[in-house]
Amino acid sequence: MTTTALLIRKRRFLPLFATQLLGAFNDNLYKNAMILYVVYTVYHSEAAEARFSAIASAVFILPFFLLSALSGQLADMRDKARLIRIVKAAEIAIMLVGAAGLFMAWRGMAVQIVAIPLMLAALLAMGVHSTFFGPIKYAILPQHLRPEEVLAGTGLVEAGTYIAILAGTIFAGWIPVEWAAMICIGTAMIGFCTAQFVPSAPPQMEPIPLDFNVIRSSITLVRMTTRHPRVFLAIAAISFFWTIGAVLFIQFPPLAKNVLSASKEVASLFLVVFSIGVAIGSVSINHLLKGTVSARFGPASVIVMGLFVVAFHFVCKMWQHTVGSALLDVPQFVMQPLAVPLLLSLLGIAISGGMFVVPLYAFLTTVVDKAETARTIAANNIVNAGAMVVGSLIAIGLSAGGVALADQLLLGAAMCIIAAWLARVLHKAELAHVGEIEHTFE
Repeated sequence: MTTTALLIRKRRFLPLFATQLLGAFNDNLYKNAMILYVVYTVYHSEAAEARFSAIASAVFILPFFLLSALSGQLADMRDKARLIRIVKAAEIAIMLVGAAGLFMAWRGMAVQIVAIPLMLAALLAMGVHSTFFGPIKYAILPQHLRPEEVLAGTGLVEAGTYIAILAGTIFAGWIPVEWAAMICIGTAMIGFCTAQFVPSAPPQMEPIPLDFNVIRSSITLVRMTTRHPRVFLAIAAISFFWTIGAVLFIQFPPLAKNVLSASKEVASLFLVVFSIGVAIGSVSINHLLKGTVSARFGPASVIVMGLFVVAFHFVCKMWQHTVGSALLDVPQFVMQPLAVPLLLSLLGIAISGGMFVVPLYAFLTTVVDKAETARTIAANNIVNAGAMVVGSLIAIGLSAGGVALADQLLLGAAMCIIAAWLARVLHKAELAHVGEIEHTFE
């Protein structure tokens, strides 16, 4: 039986996996239900829709930038299982607020004044929730898993995350918004229950006073990663990947509506295909590397990703857009001549992206000491969030400047070149480190 199959049956992994799965599902069900409802029901302007999508993404990302240093300190200095249970309890309260906003929007009650601010406030709080949960879910893996299981565990967490994104995205696009509100509350409650079964993960270091100065602690945390060149390079490469991902995810709903004349179910389909692709890439790279943490496939993976982004751009440019016609539903969309090339290019983006990013996350949890893993993940989140906020701002600026949505895709393709260079430098550093070890034992 494979390592992956064995892990999924173990109590040291399964409760964490289930809790993460439910959290990711809830994040994406709520976020996508909100964005799709507002884009397709509230606003009727391409610029306003793209702006709202970018603002929602930035609101969710902002806590990662501001609070990751604190979350990393907590995760390394407190029992991680206990922190998970606290975070999951908070999720129930957050979803009650978010559900109230969705319900008010559905009923048309003070949509602009109360409902949308409530929804954005809950989205911000879910960003805080994810900021504190993120370092824990990766830092707990090397504590509960054997060294040869860490890559498989990381791949499973990534694949599970995207399966959850897939499920949340499908629900968001296909069920009424009032049902989404109720499911969000129920999922948060189930996640709190599964969190009770996560085994204890006590700190691997003596507790020290927490630094609540978010600027100073963030700088200190990021600076700490420079002691490990491979970790710093991995963080930089991951940041470019998520900047590309942020730009694409911001563009999907308005692009589907305004460029492809497609319904919100088709926009949901795009996110589904993307999620399936990343899940496939996450599992595939583990088989290719045979459990070894390495960046050797990184440069090729992200170059292929960039080529697929360019292909996606050209298909969007060739799409026959009929102004004023009824929006295409999923059956009508898939019957279009360019639908299959469009979906295949999107799937290619996601598969190659998953193959690129999973080994990089494994670097973050295996290169550093176990006592530093949560803070390393937190440092990664800070840099990632900063890059994604910049990506969101660029997307807002390009939309304001009148750059066509399809042309904005080329920004992601250009960033793939930089990510490939970083992955190549990382692989060279990896080979140099292996050479040093071999020289030591000669």
